[in-house]
Amino acid sequence: MQQTINNFHHKSVCNFHLHYHETRQMEYHQMPYHRIFIMLFYELNAPEHVLESINFQTLTAFTNTYHILRPNKAPGFAFAWLELISYRAFISRMLLHTPQQKGWPMYAQLLIDLFKFLAPFLRNVEMTKSIQILYKGTLRLLLVLLHDFPEFLCDYHYGFCDVIPANCIQLRNLILSAFPRNMRLPDPFTPNLKVDMLQEINVAPRILTNFVAVMPGAFQKDLDSYLKTRAPVTFVSDLRSNLQLGNEPGLKYNIPLINSLVMYVGTQAIAYIHGKGGSPSMATITHASHMDIFQNLAVDLDTEGRYLFLNAIANQLRYPNSHTHYFSCTLLYLFAEANQESIQEQITRVLLERLIVNRPHPWGLLITFIELIKNPSFKFWSHEFVHCAPEISKLFESVARSCMGKQFNQQAAGEASTSTASPATVVQSS
Repeated sequence: MQQTINNFHHKSVCNFHLHYHETRQMEYHQMPYHRIFIMLFYELNAPEHVLESINFQTLTAFTNTYHILRPNKAPGFAFAWLELISYRAFISRMLLHTPQQKGWPMYAQLLIDLFKFLAPFLRNVEMTKSIQILYKGTLRLLLVLLHDFPEFLCDYHYGFCDVIPANCIQLRNLILSAFPRNMRLPDPFTPNLKVDMLQEINVAPRILTNFVAVMPGAFQKDLDSYLKTRAPVTFVSDLRSNLQLGNEPGLKYNIPLINSLVMYVGTQAIAYIHGKGGSPSMATITHASHMDIFQNLAVDLDTEGRYLFLNAIANQLRYPNSHTHYFSCTLLYLFAEANQESIQEQITRVLLERLIVNRPHPWGLLITFIELIKNPSFKFWSHEFVHCAPEISKLFESVARSCMGKQFNQQAAGEASTSTASPATVVQSS
């Protein structure tokens, strides 16, 4: 019986399905196969002792089958496929009832399959009616996971964000807003909130994605050497060319490598600071090889590359943990030390575009933006890009009022006096 289950996905149902899908094309019907898989899953997960004993093998077989029939392989099956992986009993078995969270990596792979299929449509904003329906179904699935299994989204956020296009703000926010159910988030709007005094801020989050896997061996060797000794000196100057794939706009950079580099340098920096008995702050992150790399990327990359680099940092602004704290300080430091206003403008854009979409908004994103607009040392309201057009001024004032309330009226109104129009309501509730 166990061998039969293990070989299930190699059998005729799967193979015949793909053949039928390829040959029938417009005459293909997905619902019979949807029903077959639902009935098989129902029968093989009945409350019987012999079936319970092979539950993991059963789930592995179904997961392998769904992976083979993923939307990129069988786009005509996409709607039924999304229903199958969203099936309440399937999610429950994969994420709740399988011991030692053995089902988590398998279900994470199915979500990555879904994101990879949607990515080119979302990146190019080719939202046909069918893709819009599939996208809405994806949002609903993520909302279920955010509510019932937030730890799953926390642990695999890196792998998901790695394949979600940069312009998919709300999709990414849903994932990055997840936080462990046993944690009570401090209110980010609390006046004079001392983030560095929070108990959780020095605890590293669990990352179950191998983010170093995409890094070439020679590149990682030189990176490790530079982080330790600042040699070879050419490593920093060669970074831009090492991250580039070509010259075609929108496809110039190796995004997974940028994400991997940012995460790796950040985790190494945190370990270095903790090793010296400190914790990340605007003072402790400076004058180190780690910050040399980040500052070089901010200055040397073109607009497209810098946007991807800053997004890789912003992807780590989540619930209170050591990564959120370090990367929040890093983004603020890059803003403060920028030698070009265009860099400060782009940092602001990356934060702002994640705040003007519907809630939820990641906690770390909110505390970073609030600090940026509230702390006078950043001189945020004096920058030209804040007042470059009346509608932009309205937007900044609106978000500031949403984030700071009365504090904004007291502190920033004077600095933002060049804009006299009343703000529009931008930050909405979903």
